[in-house]
Amino acid sequence: MDTLPSPGAAGMSERRRHRLRLEISREASRLFWEHGVAATSGDRIARAVGLSTRTVWRHFRSKESCAEPIVTQGVEWEMRMLRSWPRHLSLEDHLATEATGYARAADAVEQADTLLAIRMIRLADHEPAIRTAWLMACDQVEREMTAIIAKRLGLPATDLDVRLHAAAASAAFRVVNEELGTAALRGTIPPEFEGDVIRYVARAIRDATGGTIGDALTPPPTTPHH
Repeated sequence: MDTLPSPGAAGMSERRRHRLRLEISREASRLFWEHGVAATSGDRIARAVGLSTRTVWRHFRSKESCAEPIVTQGVEWEMRMLRSWPRHLSLEDHLATEATGYARAADAVEQADTLLAIRMIRLADHEPAIRTAWLMACDQVEREMTAIIAKRLGLPATDLDVRLHAAAASAAFRVVNEELGTAALRGTIPPEFEGDVIRYVARAIRDATGGTIGDALTPPPTTPHH
């Protein structure tokens, strides 16, 4: 008689699936950037990964959708960072701390994935199908942002103001990411980003939400005296 997989086995299977999708996405994104989307077929992606074309189609609905995991991973760090935003820190201070930690901890694979994500965002400017992958990632950012802002303000995620702030903040995130990505690939820094990129990102979100999102909400914790 067949038995259902244990939760551990199911979790392991999902992790394997995630790793495989990310591996396919890396190769597809590299090929899209080097050869263009039109010149990159599903067969070519499969050969680059060392899989059958059927396996690629089992995990992705189209060749262009292969870019989605690498693009989504490009914004996942930002979402993890916002989820862990303490109420006693301003957005500027929290971003600065988290960015420093990420720069120290990121390995070569993570750095390469970040560059690939930047390239796909840049490619999205003139490749509608890749643009779809980027906009889907942005939609996920907005959903995450809604939950984060709702929790921070102590309001339900269905509250209209929460949803409006989330839409505005995620749009600011998208535009800043696109500008920074374009600048990074050119090897230049736009004048508005000179000096402190972190503070520019935080200011963009603060301005987009009319100042509602950005400030610390509680005093910093006190250190007990002995």
